Amino acid sequence: MKSPSTLALALCLLASPFACAGPWPQGARAAVSLAYDDALDSQLDNAIPALDRHGLKGSFYLQLSQPSVAKRMAEWRAAAARGHELGNHTLFHQCSASLPDRDWVQRHRNVDTTSAAQMKDQAILANTMLHAIDGKTERTFTTPCGDGKAAGGEDYIAGLRGEFVGMKTGSGSAVVPSMATLDPDAVLVMAPVGLSGAQLIALVKEAAAKGTMVNFTFHGIGGDYLGTSKEAHEELLRYLAANRDIYWTDTFVAIMKHVRKSSGRR
Repeated sequence: MKSPSTLALALCLLASPFACAGPWPQGARAAVSLAYDDALDSQLDNAIPALDRHGLKGSFYLQLSQPSVAKRMAEWRAAAARGHELGNHTLFHQCSASLPDRDWVQRHRNVDTTSAAQMKDQAILANTMLHAIDGKTERTFTTPCGDGKAAGGEDYIAGLRGEFVGMKTGSGSAVVPSMATLDPDAVLVMAPVGLSGAQLIALVKEAAAKGTMVNFTFHGIGGDYLGTSKEAHEELLRYLAANRDIYWTDTFVAIMKHVRKSSGRR
């Protein structure tokens, strides 16, 4: 005889595959996406070796104009060969200069003066360049600064639907509140600047309690900017590696492919 909890889960899954705790691979209670933006040196120096040491996979969103892409392309290619994802973070990382505290946005990289058509062309070209690095055809996208409006306030993200397996298009809570309502083309993420290992782990535990997923978007690891310390990063990875039965830690592209398949989305 089935237990009440088993029957409840079965009914939930019949209603909607993601209406309850997500049916993650190997019975995991939550999915964890470890992502790293901007193609920074500290990611090659610190983040990737730590991930490899713990047998975990990360998603690295390359701004293709970053000097580290040209100077250290062999290292990015090797990381992809070991199972890490190279994601699309556009060619030039255009952000809105009109928003508060955006003095650092360069005039020629201001999304406010770049058309939606130009942004789409650049994102598609970035996919071609990434293919030349890793040979892959399935890709995910992270919007620079979470700014999806181009010149004239036109939404350029809408024009990219269908080009990517998943897109991260804005800032919000790291923990997805409900998989039933998650749009793979409009996933929110959090940049956990300066958080301790314990604080990062608390967010992972929150996702497990909800049966959903947690999306971290790191920048510098032990260096560069918007930093997370190597110690906090290491503590998080150590916890995830020790609890693989609870947390499915994988690339964002793998997680979004699973979400689309499990929920019947295309």
